Amino acid sequence: MAPTFLLFILLVHLCSITIMKTCNASVPAKFPAVLIFGDSTVDTGNNNFIPSLFRGNHYPYGREFPHHTPTGRFSNGRLVPDLLASALGIKEFVPPFLDPHLSNKELLTGVSFASAGSGLDDITGTSGGVIPVMRQPHYFRMHIERLKWIVGEQEAKKIISGALVLISAGTNDFIFNYYDIPTRRYQFTMGGYQKFLQQRLRQLVKELYDLGCRIFVIPGLAPMGCVPLQMTAKFKYPMARTCVHDENSDARAYNSKLEKLILKMEASLPGSKIVYSNLYDPVMDMINHPQNYGFVETKKGCCGTGFMETGPLCNYLTPTCDNSSQYLFWDSVHPGELTYRHVAENLLKEILSKIE
Repeated sequence: MAPTFLLFILLVHLCSITIMKTCNASVPAKFPAVLIFGDSTVDTGNNNFIPSLFRGNHYPYGREFPHHTPTGRFSNGRLVPDLLASALGIKEFVPPFLDPHLSNKELLTGVSFASAGSGLDDITGTSGGVIPVMRQPHYFRMHIERLKWIVGEQEAKKIISGALVLISAGTNDFIFNYYDIPTRRYQFTMGGYQKFLQQRLRQLVKELYDLGCRIFVIPGLAPMGCVPLQMTAKFKYPMARTCVHDENSDARAYNSKLEKLILKMEASLPGSKIVYSNLYDPVMDMINHPQNYGFVETKKGCCGTGFMETGPLCNYLTPTCDNSSQYLFWDSVHPGELTYRHVAENLLKEILSKIE
């Protein structure tokens, strides 16, 4: 059985005050498993196994991953699921769920059902052949059945109910459907689209709850207007780069509504614990005070010009920066491993303080 909450906090504190050390520490597991749903920020490689255009299974992705291997993660190294699972004593994150070589033993730890390019809105990323977030519970049901076969029905229920469920989605919906390609802008006001997405999120949480999940962590949106690709799309001259105020304002409004929604969801689902994680402020602090985190460049990615290269445009032929740890972003959309480490540190603190 997991140690008490206070003992766990003490062990984490003794291990380190930074995520860099925490993620390398071996501490008793608080959760039997970590389950992940969402987009490219948490996809450990599922898109490698579907006919999707959104893939990160080629160099220079994975440049700082163990053995310098491109695994499908859209970064130079590890993602938050890897770091979070390791910090919680669940070991390194396993291969993606759609990997046909995924072993029974690996299914007992941490599994990602996420798909790069996806969103809460089913039309997000459809042209790229990705798995919509609302479709990902289908694969979770497959996981549950396999889990029952491995450990039995009662133990499977215990693992699912005690697992930490992380849902990371929403940014792609705004970027793909509202800002850069205004498909949904013809149908919704910004407030209406935010409401639509949060209704979808509520439906997703209820579906996972009905499948046995009880512990959820839902991060808010990061400052979308500070994504290098969005700065490139907004400004005519690439060198005149600053965060897009309106898009950041939309993110803050969405997050404020999300906090209130989470309180309502938790109250309506008996026995659940749903934690809102503030992603916006920590990332904005990295952008406003990069020197505190070791960053030198926050307005463009390490790959290529850093203005627009991502996915297939960030490839074997694309030059990269020499020191990726000085760049907040790895490509024009996705953060680098060091950024994810700082995000995971904040996430871990919120989990430990809010989930007993």
